[in-house]
Amino acid sequence: MKFRLLLISCLLFSSTAAQAQKEKQHTFAIDSVHFLLDGKPFQIISGEMHYARIPHEYWRHRIQMAKAMGCNTIATYVFWNYHETKEGVFDFKTENRNLAEYLQIAKEEGMWVLLRPGPYVCAEWDLGGIPPYLLSIPDIKLRCMDQRYMAAVERYVQNLSAVVKPYLITNGGPVIMVQVENEYGSYGNDRNYMNAMKNLWVAQGVDVPFYTSDGATTFMLEAGSLPGCAVGLDPCGNMDDYKLARKMNPGVPVFGSEIYPGWLTHWGEEWQRPDTNDLMEQVRFLLYNKISFSLYVLHGGTNFGFYAGANSGGSGYQPDVTSYDYDSPINEQGQPTPKYFTIQKEILKYKSTKGKQFKMPAPIPVMEIPEIAMAEFASVWNELPEPVSSVQPKPFEAYNLYYGFAVYKTTLIGHKSGNLTITDLHDYATIFLDGKFVGTIDRSKGENSIKLPASDSKNPVLEIFVEGMGRINFAQQLIDRKGITERVTLNGMTLMNWEVYCLPMDPAFIAGLVKSSGTNREGKFFKGTFSLDKTADTFIDLSNYTKGIVWVNGHNLGRYWNIGPQQRLYCPAPFLKEGVNEIIVFDLLQMEAMPVWGTNSLIAE
Repeated sequence: MKFRLLLISCLLFSSTAAQAQKEKQHTFAIDSVHFLLDGKPFQIISGEMHYARIPHEYWRHRIQMAKAMGCNTIATYVFWNYHETKEGVFDFKTENRNLAEYLQIAKEEGMWVLLRPGPYVCAEWDLGGIPPYLLSIPDIKLRCMDQRYMAAVERYVQNLSAVVKPYLITNGGPVIMVQVENEYGSYGNDRNYMNAMKNLWVAQGVDVPFYTSDGATTFMLEAGSLPGCAVGLDPCGNMDDYKLARKMNPGVPVFGSEIYPGWLTHWGEEWQRPDTNDLMEQVRFLLYNKISFSLYVLHGGTNFGFYAGANSGGSGYQPDVTSYDYDSPINEQGQPTPKYFTIQKEILKYKSTKGKQFKMPAPIPVMEIPEIAMAEFASVWNELPEPVSSVQPKPFEAYNLYYGFAVYKTTLIGHKSGNLTITDLHDYATIFLDGKFVGTIDRSKGENSIKLPASDSKNPVLEIFVEGMGRINFAQQLIDRKGITERVTLNGMTLMNWEVYCLPMDPAFIAGLVKSSGTNREGKFFKGTFSLDKTADTFIDLSNYTKGIVWVNGHNLGRYWNIGPQQRLYCPAPFLKEGVNEIIVFDLLQMEAMPVWGTNSLIAE
């Protein structure tokens, strides 16, 4: 019996070892011009999709969609702040965080992977992926050799490397290249920092080729590239871009690391719809010149929760919508668009008979849900925690509040009406005097003040209810703390002695809401239930509401806002269940409960 067990063990070991050896047979390298897969020139045709923005139940479906379009590779960012949710605590397992599973699926589907781990990634993601706990350090500097920042980066690299290393091509995995930082040439010129970033990965045993990504300009390429690293261009739109990068980096291959089939959308804008003809000119140029490229993004997904970022270029503060549909070839719900088939046709024409055509997976079902009756459930004013005392208001991060809302409260002494100015508000505030709504201040409109009316009270109470929206994710205004970042004045007088109530509105907070009697005050939670015989994807329509957040069965679907363009939030089937489901809406301004419903599309036809 013992001999039989020993024999079986030996056979299993031999089989496992043989399999492991078989998996390690592939090689990937770079020469002065080409990417080399198993020693032969290899053209990367990649589509980018971010696992954090896709329900993990749909990862295989989305990767199969990329494969069917003609891609041989997928690219993905890794969002540092999605994994290190608390300082020193890393999560690579819960919700959509299992990167190892995502890489394993890519391997099983025969797809290569371009890994883009940052630590900064941009990506229209809150703070470009950098954890906001770093902003609790008043004088912190990011994306440079600030020792406090680099200590956190090193911890991140160590933890991420342990997850990634088994999936490198050198270990039989699908990861063929790793990007160093991201678009650094548009931010800084610290070559020491860039070298340090690469060396951190090397020190952790990451032994695949590296690349950088920057815009196709001389100054960006000079500041952002590294010797021995392939050069990605964001985008590589024509031969002039390609030749410039080749001239500046003669010893490594150049490719299009971000080719844009769509574009991002901010609150208050129309949905972005870039011209497909311009895209196809770029795709044909890249294909037929045998230049590798990656479509950014092939599938965008959703900024669930509080992770949508913001921009600041030229128009002040520009927060991003919840949807990351991006007008991409695969829409938010995972369906192919006409753009998908146009690109697919061109790729398959280019490949001719050189490659196998793969079938698209079956579409993910989508459904409508009849009107759901909603009722007032609770008031945020009855859910305030114990306050923190502050002589003057501080930003959220100073109170270890990284997402959500806060109430800043003080008693007026001296000036009691007039011009109230917040320096600076980040990002949206509702103002109350003695519990009565006065109005709003919106950073995205360039507002910072409001007229405070006279009060009958001897010492009126001022409350400023602040929503922190997405942190800026690009360029020089990256340090974007939330809340009241400096001071509040009334007719030029600085207001002192504040009580601050922190409201993270995380799952624990929402689960702990207590039903309360109606209040005639803005800042209400509305609740409803609905029953399902079966589940499918849907889009919750909030067009009857004003501005707020939605939870379905405890899952934060993200923000809606009646300024548009988004008043429908994607709710994937895995968030639903057969039987009774619960929906909670928190609205900053809505006073009356109104019905919501499920639709089959992001945009009303």
